[in-house]
Amino acid sequence: MSKVILVANWKMNPPSFREAKRLFDAERKSAEKVKNVSVILAPPALFLRELSAGYRGAKIGFAVQGAHYEPSGAHTGEISLPQAKDARAKYVIMGHAERRARGETDDHIRKEIAAALSLKMTPIVCVGESVRGEGGEHFDVVREQLRMALADVAPSALSRMLIVYEPLWTIGASSTMQPRDMHQMAIFMRKCAVDSHGEQGRNLKILYGGSIDETNVRAMHEEGDVLGFLVGRASLDASEFEKLLHAIAYSA
Repeated sequence: MSKVILVANWKMNPPSFREAKRLFDAERKSAEKVKNVSVILAPPALFLRELSAGYRGAKIGFAVQGAHYEPSGAHTGEISLPQAKDARAKYVIMGHAERRARGETDDHIRKEIAAALSLKMTPIVCVGESVRGEGGEHFDVVREQLRMALADVAPSALSRMLIVYEPLWTIGASSTMQPRDMHQMAIFMRKCAVDSHGEQGRNLKILYGGSIDETNVRAMHEEGDVLGFLVGRASLDASEFEKLLHAIAYSA
């Protein structure tokens, strides 16, 4: 049985390395207690090297929350993928809605994916619509984001990527996305990949990145046709993270 993937995106938290180390130690202990779950931790870039250098286990992988596709240059405030890899990051989150909102374009994401794959790093690529109407326009949004993201990816490289469906309209909403709707979206996303990359597109690895907690994660995994989850807020509380891990492990 394949392991469920849980990507913990700390975003711009916590405020100090001491707190980051405390949170990491708590989540590491929780992760080591469960089977069938692989954890990918994406801390702020300033904390990445120290956290990864002090870790000797195999249960947790490390990701950078974003990077520039150029290996070096005059890009003030950015970090490069070679720098992230040197800090022991094996994964790169790309196209997160918060970065797209600040101007990260589909073209930037396309170049970032190619650069990551060339370094044998795993892209974690986010796609998804901000609003959902009755006319099905959200499918057009996701299709175009996927088309651009996979434009320079060889069919054989699809298995080296993780694609996160991130429905922004679920954030802060009174109701979450239903597993059957996620299953429909997963089928659609794989069809898009098959249309552009042939039969290997059926093996697209899809994660869910909407509102999730220990009460709904089992149903989403079992019925939503996803291999795992990208979580933000739930990864900032060690107790909530432990509950989520155990719920995921139980569903696996």
